[in-house]
Amino acid sequence: MKNLYLLLIAAVLIVSCSDTEALNPVNQTRISDANAFATPQRIEQLVLGIYGGVKVGNFYGGRFFNYQDVRGPEFINERNNGVTNLFTWSFGVQSATNEVQNLWGAAYIAINRSNIVISGLETATISAALKTRYTAEARFLRALSYYSLVTLYAKPYTQDNGASLGLPLRLIPETSSGNSNLVRSSVADVYNQVIDDLNFAELNLPLTNGLAINNTSRAHRNTAIALKTRVYLSMGKYPEVVTEGNKIVSTTAPFTATSGVPNALAPAIGTVFARATTAENVFSFAYSSNDTPGTQNSLVFYYNSTSNGGSEYSLAPTGIVSNTGWKTTDARRSFNVVTGGKTWVHKWTSPQADPDFVPVIRYSETLLNLSEALARSTNSLDARAIQLLNAVRGRSDATTVFTSSSFTDVQALLNQIAIERRIELLGEGFSSPDIMRLKQNFPAKGLAPAVTTADTQYLWPIPLNELLYNKLAVQNPGH
Repeated sequence: MKNLYLLLIAAVLIVSCSDTEALNPVNQTRISDANAFATPQRIEQLVLGIYGGVKVGNFYGGRFFNYQDVRGPEFINERNNGVTNLFTWSFGVQSATNEVQNLWGAAYIAINRSNIVISGLETATISAALKTRYTAEARFLRALSYYSLVTLYAKPYTQDNGASLGLPLRLIPETSSGNSNLVRSSVADVYNQVIDDLNFAELNLPLTNGLAINNTSRAHRNTAIALKTRVYLSMGKYPEVVTEGNKIVSTTAPFTATSGVPNALAPAIGTVFARATTAENVFSFAYSSNDTPGTQNSLVFYYNSTSNGGSEYSLAPTGIVSNTGWKTTDARRSFNVVTGGKTWVHKWTSPQADPDFVPVIRYSETLLNLSEALARSTNSLDARAIQLLNAVRGRSDATTVFTSSSFTDVQALLNQIAIERRIELLGEGFSSPDIMRLKQNFPAKGLAPAVTTADTQYLWPIPLNELLYNKLAVQNPGH
């Protein structure tokens, strides 16, 4: 035993004298900025890190969708819980309200990740093709983030052609303190940057990412084009929506993308949410049991009646569920589950499922964007606009077929397209943006008041933290 003890001491002494690096290895999770772009593997992880920044719980993990939906007429707050977006639902947010501050912070962190990658790629030693592709992915995610912010914190572009104050437009990486001061660019400047980023992404993203999971969870050319149809619709630039939509929507039914990823409507609406690798899911964020958005962030928590003993928001009886044109035989009605005398949306699976997807862009939205833009840009009962409307409706309700004789005028067609958007995209974050881009008032629901376009609560205030650190930023009027 004595000899064994001496041998162990000798071994320790040898190691401590001649192999100190073995006892003090380089931490592989802590990489200096000088080496962050040293290998293709590290660069790809940085790109994936941008996706991770956008999909956090306070952003696209669930909260952002819920903010945009509960401002509209479709949901009733059931728990009176100030932690889960009660102030957004009741139009009582202030500059220091958590949801106002947390979304801003999460989005700008994601934007800064994009900026760091875009800047670092300029001198990275990888192939030109890979460098361009990764830059395109970063710019797509930056565009998505800025577009998401401007729809809540600024006046709609359609109100004054973007002349109002928008956001601080940060396009260079922030790697140290002291660079906080930046004026708010106009809404038009923000939208122009979003379109510029998406144009670059369209030209430089791959036509396909190969595997179905990658065509859903990473940006490709059609992803950028589909998002452009949404952005241009928000700007009221309907001819541009048509131009972009025509790139990924065939001239006649059945409507599909004719190049790149073969995006198309799934045969049955249920498969879109049961398995998001369908061609309908142009872009989604995936989660798993090891990568969840957080209990009080996920869409399941907010809407499914079975989550956490009961959810935060039921469907308002006066909302779209009361529309008599939404037939009981429509397959989309099956998502609406009645429990305890209330109706709840069950589109999503458990956040612990593997995987659980949050859809960001679906092909059905693109078809409806194009349908509305055709009707508005031609100011007519455009035949293709009606066919696109029928494609979305007919997938879930084959008994309803619209024709030109179904509508007395163009406005009647536009009203029906708006109804279809409320049904098809229910709970997916479109309620508030659709109301605001059309310069409509928010209707009252439950105990939440009606809010007019002139009300200070029509848009969110600039967060208190931004005003404290950014001395050049100014608050939205009335907040």
